[in-house]
Amino acid sequence: MEYTTVIKPKNKLFEVDFKEIWQYRDLFSMFVKRDIITQYKQTILGPAWFFIQPIITTIMYSIVFAGIAGISTDGLPEFLFYLAGIVCWQYFADCLNKTSSTFTANQGIFGKVYFPRMIVPLSTVASGLVRMGIQFLLFVVVYVYYLFMGVHIAPNIYILLLPVIIIMLAGLSLGFGIIISSMTTKYRDLTIFFSFIVQLWMYATPIIYPLSSMSPKRQWIMGLNPVTSLVETFKYGTMGVGTFSWMQLVYSFVFMLVLLGIGIVVFNKVQRSFMDTV
Repeated sequence: MEYTTVIKPKNKLFEVDFKEIWQYRDLFSMFVKRDIITQYKQTILGPAWFFIQPIITTIMYSIVFAGIAGISTDGLPEFLFYLAGIVCWQYFADCLNKTSSTFTANQGIFGKVYFPRMIVPLSTVASGLVRMGIQFLLFVVVYVYYLFMGVHIAPNIYILLLPVIIIMLAGLSLGFGIIISSMTTKYRDLTIFFSFIVQLWMYATPIIYPLSSMSPKRQWIMGLNPVTSLVETFKYGTMGVGTFSWMQLVYSFVFMLVLLGIGIVVFNKVQRSFMDTV
């Protein structure tokens, strides 16, 4: 008898079997479709929420932070400035929140059938790209509108770093997510605590304020947040405002690689016995 699938224990903690993941690519596609379709399946407006959420959020930021608080937007229209940050942040935060519940949210299917567990968080990151693409299209529409209105916007060559920014946002959210997911199999309190941390994290990222408005010392402190350089690079490349630094971008990239390495080790260790504790 010839076996088509052989299940064997992983001997190495720092290992991702991409060949096996490729063999389950149909399942990967199914998870991506599930994440996209089921979220708004029984809603009246359906996929329109992909546009409505960032629009409402941007309007509220414009009223509260620009209108009432009077926070600078680097000379850009408030709507465009906040929307640029929201496009990046919502992708990161959404992927982070969903990947951080990989084990607890999928314990039913994990206990019934075998497949590479890493497929689930990877599919979450991939499905988030669809939502981000739709919201980025909204950003482009608003961007072109202000260009025709004569607003001074200066895109530059750093806009070519956009794919790198997206990859790094995905890598950071995946790394943090699988680490938190692994820890919540034993400590469920971390789920509540981490959702609170993600909300505060946004205020430690230059979404509602420009990094250039801070002193050099505070800019350095804010730069310890690996998401800061990605948001600033996005704004700088597309609109010509913000603070760009190759050193900060390299720091975020190295941070992402180390984080993913730790995440893979922790994830592989926990997946061996998580059904006994989850």
